[in-house]
Amino acid sequence: MEILIIGNGGREHAFAWKCSQSKKVTQIYVAPGNGGTAKEEKVKNINIDAEDIENLLAFAKEKNIALTIVGPEAPLVLGIVDKFNAAGLRCFGPNAKAAQLEGSKSFTKDFLLRHNIPTAEYACFSELNLAIDYIKSRGAPIVVKADGLAAGKGVFVAMTVDDAITAVKDILGDKSFGSAGSKIVIEEFLVGEEASYIVVTDGTEVISLATSQDHKARDNNDLGPNTGGMGAYSPAPIVTEALKLRVMNEIINPTLEGLKKDGIDYLGFLYAGLMIDGAGNPKILEYNCRFGDPETQPIMMRLESDFIELCEATLNRSLLNHKVRWNKKVALGVVMAAGGYPIKYESGKQIFGLESVKDDTSKVFHAGTSLEKDKLLTAGGRVLCVVGMGDNTKEAQRNSYKSVGKITWEDEFHRNDIGYKAIE
Repeated sequence: MEILIIGNGGREHAFAWKCSQSKKVTQIYVAPGNGGTAKEEKVKNINIDAEDIENLLAFAKEKNIALTIVGPEAPLVLGIVDKFNAAGLRCFGPNAKAAQLEGSKSFTKDFLLRHNIPTAEYACFSELNLAIDYIKSRGAPIVVKADGLAAGKGVFVAMTVDDAITAVKDILGDKSFGSAGSKIVIEEFLVGEEASYIVVTDGTEVISLATSQDHKARDNNDLGPNTGGMGAYSPAPIVTEALKLRVMNEIINPTLEGLKKDGIDYLGFLYAGLMIDGAGNPKILEYNCRFGDPETQPIMMRLESDFIELCEATLNRSLLNHKVRWNKKVALGVVMAAGGYPIKYESGKQIFGLESVKDDTSKVFHAGTSLEKDKLLTAGGRVLCVVGMGDNTKEAQRNSYKSVGKITWEDEFHRNDIGYKAIE
């Protein structure tokens, strides 16, 4: 079978790499892909933007694509699944109605409140002065979020009232995120440890996938500005068997039941960003309607069963008897980024040393890269995710950083402590 993967990041490279291992797959197209997907076996990049749904649909028809897997959130929110399904094509992911869980933070917060699912206290605003008055009445620390899709950059954890007001003026006043910031959500600041809990559902049955934990802050010790993620590891020790049960019973199952009550058929991956407080109580920070990045990379490294078969079982609504197998080792990924990310950075820097990462304990997944005349260049803020495997988190961390040390480019930046919480 020939398949199409939509997106150009590290998540899509990991998907393509894992799909290439399936005996069912003869050819994988990635639209638009990156410098890493261009070099994978059975993989070919297609120069179509991830949000160009009409041309993606035309390509899928022309090539008689058996399965399309959508990586990023924007095409899902734009309704790519609805349009592919209407054309009789199999497309993996939630439809536009279900993708509102990620496409609108105010929709999700109202949904969580309506269905009594534990989350931070919040209020929504589209008027600047009302938002500022609310912040002054609540105090800091406090969290300010753009309502719509902002490529992981629309969340501000403000430690002072002045910082929160600046964030509100930036989003609502200066329209720094365009239409995504026409409304904002202001949330209670939750204290605890974050974890990622990803499931796959066919609308009735649910399978929990490997747990993971990412580092959102740019700098060591989880300091600095918020990013799309500077590294991740799987499994996450904080997510114990007892906590898994609570997350399923208190968050995931009530969410799926709530969606059904609201007339929404959810099919695909569902990513719960959790905050676990000191007493072990979980609350939902956000929902994503797809796999997270960079969590995908270590999770795909640990997946031993066929990824294509998992997607097909979901689409066939036959997850009840489907089994997913995981490697018992730990996988840890370190993001290598462009200096200045996530604020201001340069692209077009040549990357050196990738050919020296050859051992079986590591894999380099590309995110922001491009291939030009056999030269691999940086083409984004998060450039690579270097994943190491080990019998424990410390060994996986050591193997990852050993490979990181072999790769260089001008003004490269990475954290030096990914996985430190698990090791402690």
